[in-house]
Amino acid sequence: MQIFIMVLGALVLGGDQLLKYWITQNLAMGQARTMLPGLLSLTRINNSGAAWSSFEGQTWFFYIVTIVALAVILPLLVRAFRRHDSLVYFSGLVLILAGTLGNFIDRARQGFVVDMFQLDFINFPIFNVADMALTVGVILIFIYVLFLDRDEDTTSKGSQR
Repeated sequence: MQIFIMVLGALVLGGDQLLKYWITQNLAMGQARTMLPGLLSLTRINNSGAAWSSFEGQTWFFYIVTIVALAVILPLLVRAFRRHDSLVYFSGLVLILAGTLGNFIDRARQGFVVDMFQLDFINFPIFNVADMALTVGVILIFIYVLFLDRDEDTTSKGSQR
């Protein structure tokens, strides 16, 4: 199952890059295409910052954050793979890795991230597949830490007695 999740992470990363390429080839800067009226549009922007334009133009900051994130995620991922840890935890790490790499590739190649998903029903930053992977990955890690990790700690402590 872990191999399947790693393949899924690679597909998320590949899909992120392919969609960004398609967007840059088919939409002019700032151009929008309605996908679901009143809900979702594809709008091309080049984002040199983070959400709500925070840290705009601070590419060096994102390089540092990426290096730190990879230094934390990769050993955790290897350890989780070897120990056959919870699939929720493992999936969260894989998605965080895919999202981190997806946005890093953009910043390294172009100096900015291509964003495209615009929620039309709320004032929310335009985002991309890598951002979604990061968000879902963090949510899965929170679920694991808040609800599942305790169960595993209790089970392992009981078996050590």
